[in-house]
Amino acid sequence: MNKVETTASPLIGKVTKSKNKEITLLADIKSLIKVGIVNSNLITTFTGFWLALYFTNSSFIENWDVFLLTMIGTALVIAGGCILNNWYDRDIDPIMSRTKSRPTVTGSIALNHILILGISATSIGLILLLLTTVQAAIFGFFGWFTYVVLYTMWSKRKYTLNTVVGSFSGAVPPLIGWAAIDPNLHIAAIVLFLIMFIWQTPHFLALAMKKCEEYKAAGIPMLPVVHGFEFTKRQMVVYTACLLPLPFYLVSLGTTFVVIATLLNVGWLTLGLSGFFMKNDLKWANLMFIYSLNYLTILFLMMVVVTFDFPF
Repeated sequence: MNKVETTASPLIGKVTKSKNKEITLLADIKSLIKVGIVNSNLITTFTGFWLALYFTNSSFIENWDVFLLTMIGTALVIAGGCILNNWYDRDIDPIMSRTKSRPTVTGSIALNHILILGISATSIGLILLLLTTVQAAIFGFFGWFTYVVLYTMWSKRKYTLNTVVGSFSGAVPPLIGWAAIDPNLHIAAIVLFLIMFIWQTPHFLALAMKKCEEYKAAGIPMLPVVHGFEFTKRQMVVYTACLLPLPFYLVSLGTTFVVIATLLNVGWLTLGLSGFFMKNDLKWANLMFIYSLNYLTILFLMMVVVTFDFPF
């Protein structure tokens, strides 16, 4: 019995080590592509695609191949941009707690491999989008270029407006989804873009407040680092207020949508205003951050739900 155990243990050890390596590699890849960002952007891409079908009276089943190309292509372009963002930021990521375990910092994946992976994912993604419509590929490239070049390489370390610059890339996915079906953008597609563009500033400024000391240590001029919390809170309230009229441009989605979207906007604005009376700024920033995540998910999924009765 002892001989069997002694003989088997090295094999078990090798299997365990192999599994651990696979788990570590998977975790590293997830960290590189920023799974949370990819998933949230795919929700807005799908909504843009779905509403384009709705407004053009097109069938989802007849466009299932376009759907797959759109979603996979968008995911790869976003993932490619995130990978290249990690590759470029490898000098400042060790300073911040939420980024110091990335493979670009730990060295678990060679930097040249990461660079190749980022470029490859982007290229394949753009090719897939090009197989839908030229406009979808152009929007995909615009979002990638804004995030990688204009945000990561240019504005992030120089200007407090880096958040606004980055918001352009985050607002593009619904346009990609829409353009894959209808290259002629409808007012609804533009409103989706505006919602995403405006939403990102209070969302990311809330995160910047929570991580203010880390951004300061890394030398990144986020708004709360340069101008303080009070100024940042005023900016966040202004942006949330700008969301108020947008649901009324989507009245064709029905009264239920307009009412719920307006309640979401009023709720966020009310929470934003409460920041001027709360003593704990970081607690308020965390509440704003959590609300923003729920806001985005509920709003975009609701757009799909209220239009679910069109011919499938």
